[in-house]
Amino acid sequence: MEVELGRIVISKAGRDAGKLFVITGIIDEASVYVADGNLRRIEKPKKKNIKHLEFTRGLSRELNKKLINKEKVTNAEIRKYLGEFEIDAIIDTGS
Repeated sequence: MEVELGRIVISKAGRDAGKLFVITGIIDEASVYVADGNLRRIEKPKKKNIKHLEFTRGLSRELNKKLINKEKVTNAEIRKYLGEFEIDAIIDTGS
C-alpha cells in the first residue's frame, strides 16, 4: 500500500498498538507523522516508523487535499473521519 497523506493506518507496535491513526505528514521513506485527533492531536503528531504501521484501504481525499495544500485540518475532522470506519472493513489483506 502506498504511503499517502490522509491514509488510515493501524499501529502494530508500541503503547498505541491496535489504534487507528491518519497519516498527517511524511518525513522520509521510513517514517511518517500520525494523528488521531484525541491523544495524538494534529498540532503534535506522533512520529512512527512505517514498519510499525499496518496500512488500510481507507483514504480521505478531502484530508489528503488539505494536507497537501497545507490547509488547516482540525482534530474534529480527523476524529470524524476515523469514526466512520470499522477496522475489519478497512484492513488491506494484500489481495
